[in-house]
Amino acid sequence: MAIAKLKLLEIEFPAEQYDAVLMKLINTDDFHPELASKFADSVQGLSVLNRENPYADLIARMEEARDNYHLKLQNVDVESTRINIIQADTFFCNVLEQVAKIEKVKQDLQTMIEENEATISQLEHMIDAKLDFDRLFSCKYLQIRFGRIPTVNLDKLQYYGAQEFLFMVLHKGTKETYCGYITTETKAPEIDNIFSSLYFERIHIPEFVHGTPQEALNVLKEEDETARDYLKVLDERINKLFNDNVEEMNHIYSVSKKLNETYDAQKYVVVFGKNAAVYGFAEEKTAKQMKADFETLEDVHVELKPAMGDSRLTPPTKLKNNWFSRPFRMFVEMYGVPSYTDFDPTNLVAISYTFLFGMMFGDIGQGIVLSLVGYFFYKWKGMQLGAVGMRLGISSTIFGAIFGSFFGYEHLYEPMFIPMESENTMTLLMAAIATGVILIIISIVFNIVLNLKKKHWGDLLFSQNGMAGLVFYVSVLLMVANMLVGLDLPLGGPVYIVLLIAMPVVMIFLKEPLSHKLEGEKMFPHGFGAFFTEAFFELFEVMLTFIANTMSFLRVGGFVLSHAGMMMVVYTLAKMVNGGVESLTFAYLLVIVIGNIFVMCLEGMIVGIQVLRLEFYEMFSRYYEGKGKPFIAIKEK
Repeated sequence: MAIAKLKLLEIEFPAEQYDAVLMKLINTDDFHPELASKFADSVQGLSVLNRENPYADLIARMEEARDNYHLKLQNVDVESTRINIIQADTFFCNVLEQVAKIEKVKQDLQTMIEENEATISQLEHMIDAKLDFDRLFSCKYLQIRFGRIPTVNLDKLQYYGAQEFLFMVLHKGTKETYCGYITTETKAPEIDNIFSSLYFERIHIPEFVHGTPQEALNVLKEEDETARDYLKVLDERINKLFNDNVEEMNHIYSVSKKLNETYDAQKYVVVFGKNAAVYGFAEEKTAKQMKADFETLEDVHVELKPAMGDSRLTPPTKLKNNWFSRPFRMFVEMYGVPSYTDFDPTNLVAISYTFLFGMMFGDIGQGIVLSLVGYFFYKWKGMQLGAVGMRLGISSTIFGAIFGSFFGYEHLYEPMFIPMESENTMTLLMAAIATGVILIIISIVFNIVLNLKKKHWGDLLFSQNGMAGLVFYVSVLLMVANMLVGLDLPLGGPVYIVLLIAMPVVMIFLKEPLSHKLEGEKMFPHGFGAFFTEAFFELFEVMLTFIANTMSFLRVGGFVLSHAGMMMVVYTLAKMVNGGVESLTFAYLLVIVIGNIFVMCLEGMIVGIQVLRLEFYEMFSRYYEGKGKPFIAIKEK
């Protein structure tokens, strides 16, 4: 119905034209390529093009440099794709080598700064101590330890008064105390063990610390400041180096990216001897343009064939819909893409979904809001669901005008139909069932047309979704309607029941053996007993399915009543909050606004899901398989 007619293209070219053909190919907007392995696996002597890619490694290293150094590397338009990969790689390596040398200096400076910062944080706790690190570190026979100890453990040192060590407090805090002790070289192990038992945590003072703690702090801070200033100078050197060469690097990067894509496209090239070919699909108009364009290349020939011209290939499906139906394509693709030989149900989905949603969510004000919100998300975020919301909102507005509901208020004017009136309830439910009956009949008719097109005679004649099922369903409905309405039409006689009800049921029951008979096969290949048992329960399920599918559309009328009921509750709560009076006070309006938002969000989501369920289970299951493969242009791939 809205599936684009395609042509199969066979682009043949000599080996020396690989790059030229593939470069044209990857810039084609409307060409669906087929993997070369489909041909190479089935024909001896054919192979898939597999050349070593010299550009992937260069691109990876350039992108790594871009991420590491915040390099302004980007794709630019290039007139020519000719490049000497060895010279390009050498150029980039030279730039990167110069940057690496500067980075090595930066790393050394950063390491020094980190070491200095760690030392400064320790020395700040010793700033008041009368120490000279040069004199202490020059001692040959004494061992000096600096560190911190839990303050609560200081009193325990009195138990070790007989031991040979000198203890000094450098900075005392509430939780921990920075301290030091001095002992002889021979006693050091024993004294270290004592302080370890007191949870002494040693701090190592680096050898580059000299003088008093204050003098050492001044020197280290000055070193850090100088190092940080020099880091800025080095960053400027790197930026200048990149800025001076960024134009050439962008050119190399852009050309490499384009040529790299040609190597990615190798999987579509079938090689036979010194020649090669690419197979794929395009619309007829595009195929003719591609033929003319590719044949401008030397020794390149393009042959156009019917879409079904190669039995090894399954044509992809490209959906073409009008402006109204196009956003609903997402629901069809959610279920599955139709086969190329099937028809596109998007138009039917668009009409039925819009109608059912509008009927179940009929409200002028809420419909307008839904359309505005949908328009906002479609224009701002490009969301197809927003475009769907615009259409659903318009339908809801139309049905809201019929029901006389404006943000749930139903006394603005005299409506055409009031759902909540008791005499209208049955009419509403019967209208919902009638809508479902029409949609089910349309679905069965679509299935009959599809089976006629595919020449599946068994499904066409004997299936519950074929002629037998259509005759049975319509006949039963006419008989029930005649009984309910009292038309006194001759629709319940023995002949009517036998020919239009019983016979179709028997045909549905015997669908499998009758289909075998039409195909010239044995009617009961596994015996009549096995067939009867299975077919009996399947027939029982078919009868239940007809009833369940039809009654399922009662939810349409149910949600109309539900929507009206929920809004009635909102207005009742608003009056209660306002002291039982219906007046436009702030509290009254606040409840109305919050109630409308709640109903729109909750019921809108539920109604959307329920309508989608009706589409999938009550309609798609009768005629739609969705086993096709989508048309994906080579640019997208």
